[in-house]
Amino acid sequence: MLASRMTHVSDAVIIGAGIVGAAIAYRLTERGLHVRILDAADAPATGSTGRSAAGVRVQFASDLNVRLSLAGIEEYRTFEAVHGLPSGYRPQGYLFLVPEAAWPAHARAVEVQRAAGAPVEVLTPDAAQAHTPFDPAGVHAATYGPIDGVVDPHQVTTGYLRTARRVGATLHLRTRVERARHAAGTWRVEAVSEGRTETFEAPLVVNAAGAWAGRVAATAGLPLAVEPVRRMIFATGPVAAPHPYPLTVDVASGTYLRGEGERLLFGRSDPDQAPGFVEGIDWAWLDATLATALPRFPWMEAVGLDRGASWWGYYEVTPDHDAILGRHPDAEGWIDAAGFSGHGVQHAAMVGRLIAEEAVDGAAHTLDLAPLRHARFADPGRDGGETHIV
Repeated sequence: MLASRMTHVSDAVIIGAGIVGAAIAYRLTERGLHVRILDAADAPATGSTGRSAAGVRVQFASDLNVRLSLAGIEEYRTFEAVHGLPSGYRPQGYLFLVPEAAWPAHARAVEVQRAAGAPVEVLTPDAAQAHTPFDPAGVHAATYGPIDGVVDPHQVTTGYLRTARRVGATLHLRTRVERARHAAGTWRVEAVSEGRTETFEAPLVVNAAGAWAGRVAATAGLPLAVEPVRRMIFATGPVAAPHPYPLTVDVASGTYLRGEGERLLFGRSDPDQAPGFVEGIDWAWLDATLATALPRFPWMEAVGLDRGASWWGYYEVTPDHDAILGRHPDAEGWIDAAGFSGHGVQHAAMVGRLIAEEAVDGAAHTLDLAPLRHARFADPGRDGGETHIV
């Protein structure tokens, strides 16, 4: 039997304490709002944020995605001066190995990236070997982003939350949203926290629940095309000559690897993985991944696997692999910031700023969110979304 109900009143309720929710909390408090952040987990950044490959890259095909990442990288460069914690940003690069059939699309994407101000190099297969050794068979050209790299998602999330809490935000962990209803300009969000029902009232709700965002929207009776899809990252044991290899993508197969201290991390998205909250590592997929990795990176055959250091997590996927950002068309005072399809860590910094603009100013204005708004799914003439998916 649940204990008596408690009610908390604030200017905004953010659902999700991952990197996106934390960035939004920071920017909303910066604009003077009293914010409460709810998360069902025991600690922040334990969902998709904490289980990501932690990459940041400007090498996208969409101008908006390029600009989101470029702004994020700039913010992560100076993160410690603002938040008192290092972001862990390391510009070890991204390297795409592109077959001839895919080259025209990648060449057009390079033009988009450079037009946005992102430094991207086009390399011959021979020149690309200086970054990561590989068998060049079938590789027509390569692209390299020198400011691409990795961050520490836990540190970034902690930094955002620490700054937000310093100016009045409240974090509620182990708080699972059960129901949300809107009436007379106010949202009433009911959640279960340690056996007790608590109610959170605010004129604004931001759904930043990652892979769980579709479920959260459903508690308010709202449709949201975000589904969880399991992804796995495999880790090697210590290698003989550790090297900070860039995140190197064999575009033909989708296999990727990067250096991480004394190890390598590698993986490949399973195109047949059904959406849903499927848990655990499918070790059979390791064999399928190695079957594509070893022909391109034959030197990996001498590297041992550390099963204990490998992990799994969820992508929060939309039909076009782009995020859904902005006010929900079916509800007043409800904003979604979810569905990043593996790009949440790199886009979080600018998304925090844009959602704060959406909430306080009425609409985002630093960047045009039209390509990522809900309405795009009703447009029969829209393009197919982001194509540079890893």
